[in-house]
Amino acid sequence: MSETVPMTPEGHQRLQEELKHLIRVERPKVIQDIAEARAHGDLSENAEYDAAKERQGFVEGRISEINGKMARCQVIDPSEMDTDKIVFGATVKLFDVESESEVTYRIVGQDEADIKAGLISINSPVAKALIGHRVDDEVNIKVPSGIRTYEIIDINYV
Repeated sequence: MSETVPMTPEGHQRLQEELKHLIRVERPKVIQDIAEARAHGDLSENAEYDAAKERQGFVEGRISEINGKMARCQVIDPSEMDTDKIVFGATVKLFDVESESEVTYRIVGQDEADIKAGLISINSPVAKALIGHRVDDEVNIKVPSGIRTYEIIDINYV
């Protein structure tokens, strides 16, 4: 049995939109590009044809990947959470003890992760270390640069 893929409603919506775009826009465009490249003659030395076929492989692969994730997804709405512990979907404000700075992360699905936007994957070492903790807990997290100590300041489910 395949593993479920947790995602927020926003992440689910973005995947649906990407799938629609790939099927309705990208797939027909790549088919048209292949037809045009074939019309140019000899396929063995036709770079346009090779590029279009490669793009077709990428588009079809991504469609298949998204369909698989959508079939296994578990959409979790953080606004419906009623817990004081950190779980999937939580927005967590942390105090970095070493640098004496605050940082805020939201724990999201793997496809939604964007560290620059403060979105970390449920599979990341930071998220794994935070899961199950409460406000005022100190958490030691092993990161590539060593071990960081964070104090949990706030947990929010928006």
